[in-house]
Amino acid sequence: MTPLRQRMIEDMRLRNLSTETQRAYVHYISGLARYYQTSPDQLSLEEIREYQLHLVEERLLSAESVNTFVSAANFFYTVTLETPWPEGALPRARVPKRLPVVLSAGETQEFFRHVTTIRYRAALMTAYGAGLRVSEVVALQVGDIDSRRMLIRVRQGKGKKDRYAMLSPRLLEVLRAWWRAQHPAGQAHKAAPEEWLFPGYRRGRHMNVGSLQTVCREAAQMAGIAKRVTVHTLRHSFATHLLENGADVRMIQVLLGHSRIDTTARYTAVSPATIAKTQSPLEHVLPPRRR
Repeated sequence: MTPLRQRMIEDMRLRNLSTETQRAYVHYISGLARYYQTSPDQLSLEEIREYQLHLVEERLLSAESVNTFVSAANFFYTVTLETPWPEGALPRARVPKRLPVVLSAGETQEFFRHVTTIRYRAALMTAYGAGLRVSEVVALQVGDIDSRRMLIRVRQGKGKKDRYAMLSPRLLEVLRAWWRAQHPAGQAHKAAPEEWLFPGYRRGRHMNVGSLQTVCREAAQMAGIAKRVTVHTLRHSFATHLLENGADVRMIQVLLGHSRIDTTARYTAVSPATIAKTQSPLEHVLPPRRR
């Protein structure tokens, strides 16, 4: 590892950036160095802008990926190298507004019918039943399940924030069934609070995110669902189904851990049932029709 990379990693750690963000930033700065075959601290702003254009026009990266490169470059040059860049030196790409993919209630039932392995079924039902992100599901510990208050504690979710999610009675049944299957009667085992709820096959590790995503994708295919289904699709479906059942948008915001209400409000756009139930103000303006 070069001293420059080490310095950048230390700068990111000092600012408590997530492991995923650190990995992405290093990836994009390494790509920049490989492209020019030189140390990135020797590059001019104009060369960096040319590389950004290369990512857009030749690599055909998504707007989100290009913007991640911009964030990585801004961090590396203005923080690690302390370069006095002008504000907005690298323009951000406009991100298209896309509606989230959501399963109907029938599709959700059919999906879970095709998840036959109990450990993956319990994990995916947790994602849907509590509206958790995939990283939050696999990182759950035994002590995070509060069956007395019917809550799930989510530790250090997105944005390094703790929050509580709902624990429904049906989900609690599923988790208890999974626990009994993992620890059959007669096998002495006292669970420690810090024990992984969904342990991985490697000792001391939790369930792998990639394996859970693979099972999710395969179950959707076997269920005949044409949509692109990921674990995050279950989180989207959780929010939309809550909305359709009359839950308040601000309560959904809290459950999902969104910082901004407009992030949560987009679910109203994918819920035809909610739109259909909403009464037009025209109904209060015109007099009722005589029969």
